[in-house]
Amino acid sequence: MEIIILLVVVVVLLVAVPDIRRSLITRPAFAFFKRVLPPLSPTEREAMQAGDTWWDADLFSGRPDWHKFHQTKAPQFTEAEQAFIDNQLETLLAMLDDFRIVQQDSDLPKKVWDYIRKEKFFAMIIGKEFGGLDFSPAANSHIVSRIATRSISAAVSVMVPNSLGPGELLTHYGTDEQKNYWLPRLADGTDIPCFALTGPEAGSDAGAIPDTGIICKGEFEGKEVVGIRLNWSKRYITLAPVATVLGLAFKLYDPDGLIGEQKDIGITCALIPTNHPGVETGERHLPLNQAFMNGTTYGKDVFIPLDWIIGGKDYAGKGWRMLMECLSAGRGISLPALAAATGHVTERMTGAYAYVRQQFGMPIGLFEGVQAAMGKIGGTNYTLESMRRLTVTALCEGKSPSVITAMTKYHMTEMGRQVMEAAMDVHAGKGIQLGPRNYLGHGYMATPVSITVEGANILTRNLMIFGQGATRCHPYVLAEMEAASNPNEDEGLQQFDSLLLKHIGFAAGNFFGSLFMGLTGARFNASPMSGPTARYYQQLTRMSRALALTADIAMLVMGGDLKRREMLSARLGDVLSHLYMASAVLKRYEDDGRQSGDLPFVEYALEHHLYEIGQAFKGFFANFPSRIVAWKLRLAIFPLGIHYNKPSDANLQAVAKSMMEPGVTRDRHTFLCFWKDDANDMTGHMELAFLAMREHADVYKRIRKAVKHGDIAEDLSGDELVKAARKAEVITADEAKSLKKTEQLRMAAIGVDQFAPGVIEQRKFYS
Repeated sequence: MEIIILLVVVVVLLVAVPDIRRSLITRPAFAFFKRVLPPLSPTEREAMQAGDTWWDADLFSGRPDWHKFHQTKAPQFTEAEQAFIDNQLETLLAMLDDFRIVQQDSDLPKKVWDYIRKEKFFAMIIGKEFGGLDFSPAANSHIVSRIATRSISAAVSVMVPNSLGPGELLTHYGTDEQKNYWLPRLADGTDIPCFALTGPEAGSDAGAIPDTGIICKGEFEGKEVVGIRLNWSKRYITLAPVATVLGLAFKLYDPDGLIGEQKDIGITCALIPTNHPGVETGERHLPLNQAFMNGTTYGKDVFIPLDWIIGGKDYAGKGWRMLMECLSAGRGISLPALAAATGHVTERMTGAYAYVRQQFGMPIGLFEGVQAAMGKIGGTNYTLESMRRLTVTALCEGKSPSVITAMTKYHMTEMGRQVMEAAMDVHAGKGIQLGPRNYLGHGYMATPVSITVEGANILTRNLMIFGQGATRCHPYVLAEMEAASNPNEDEGLQQFDSLLLKHIGFAAGNFFGSLFMGLTGARFNASPMSGPTARYYQQLTRMSRALALTADIAMLVMGGDLKRREMLSARLGDVLSHLYMASAVLKRYEDDGRQSGDLPFVEYALEHHLYEIGQAFKGFFANFPSRIVAWKLRLAIFPLGIHYNKPSDANLQAVAKSMMEPGVTRDRHTFLCFWKDDANDMTGHMELAFLAMREHADVYKRIRKAVKHGDIAEDLSGDELVKAARKAEVITADEAKSLKKTEQLRMAAIGVDQFAPGVIEQRKFYS
């Protein structure tokens, strides 16, 4: 008893007496923390400080507040946005012939360029006071997504001026003079912008750009002024071949101290007319056969005045921070919009094709192997659209959540790749034969474009998601890092001391909470909702707690080495990402009113995300360098084993069946997919055939029965099938008339494009 009392007294003294605590606990812990703290380069530090946290911080805390989460309102379009979507957008979509754009012209038609400029498609993010549309991120995302269902080349051409570039940078950082001159010209299409960041020697490591600007004196408009002499070589620049104004990122130096004492000023952004002396628009690239303008730009000894720096002289050296702050928002809109478009098209068209295409006397969508691919498409698309909506919600709230947009960009583009591959598996020859009626081919070829730009996916997953998430989203780590980097040792120690006990309590709570949830299967966790989704809330809370515990232990044991062990840390990033995606699915399910038709899709998505979380933890434990720590962590989090499973066969079949059912659920899940009521249209020909066949389902059922009984030959189709069915009195005269049209649509839908000799060689598909 005396020993217990003594231990309690010692603990109380250590905790309650600041001087004793700092001497015996905080100071050694502070020294250890500083020793293992991963080094941050200036560009990493600026990237870390750019942007906000949002729901990701809740998930990383181990204590997600689901009630607060569901109070977030999904954004609604304004009257002006809805009118634009209903009119200008639909007009543009009807103008686009993607096969001609890509295969024959390698460019958008002049009438499309003119319409885009006239109707201000390039000005969605520019304020109304400058003549822009001032649309919300929700409208921006919707518009780009819908265009992408028709033409990736057109969508990229529209999205780039509305993403990271001159318009965005000027809006946030431009001087009044710059805004008043450039923004109206960008809004009305007088000028077309591009932004040049990537070069031959600087891709993912954009902070290493070799392009330079030297502050010096030179002549501008007949006068000697202090300005910048620039040299640059950039590539992969979208819209560069047609741009009239160039946004340029470069490293700025002031060797003669003309504007201050600092010699190496840092990354800076400037705006330069492309007709300015010395600016050279270089050769054009051909990105995977797509027709959007992409190319090179060069400059040698180009002199510009200081006031061409975006934001003026005061923003010299602040370019990287500006880019990171803008990218943390734009990365959540543009490329995810392309991925969402892929999901909507593949779900709608694959469901239609799987019903229209028949083998062995029945739709191929009734074969289980095909249903497995279809289930993946439908379930994944539910996550794609859910993630798009949730991220856009954060952006509409004025947030700039860098970790969330990194997760969104990476996972949505990867899921876009997965559903496209699954759709190709189902379509087979229909998908690979290019022509005006192929709605998959160009999207399939363009998929790697989204994977590689705005932060290559390998970089995004392995360095950014957990690397930033562990510091930005953790409730204490960023503040502890700031305390450790405080040049005033005593002040830093006091800051660290105030955080340490909280962090210890946080970690202890996560340990015991994880163990309890693991032993009880999280059955005692609160859920904000009842019904079929309640158990998913319980499991996601459990995995959130597990992530918080594992991240703390990993950072404690490995310190700066965790940053270099990319494969290991990326798995924790996967856990955070799948928690976010599962949250998005649950949010959408509630926002849409818990539609019963959505439940198979919701269950597929949630089972998949929990399974992937389990696999990520399994891989982390298997590869953690300290085997004893890994064993203890796994025992604490999964004392009874990891039992998350892939979606069931029955679930896949339910999703596949829903995809082949016309109606409200199908329309809600694929509303971004554009199709014309035209039997020759790229997507319209398949949609019309599907709807006609569904309308005649009973007729085809009678015909199959007659074939089985030998009343109709089994190898007939088209007009011959209609005649035979009529002769056998299986169908009426009226049914024969409508079935003839349906068979024409069906034969066109299962057909592929073909060309006369010489047409392909000469690339003369159109007269």
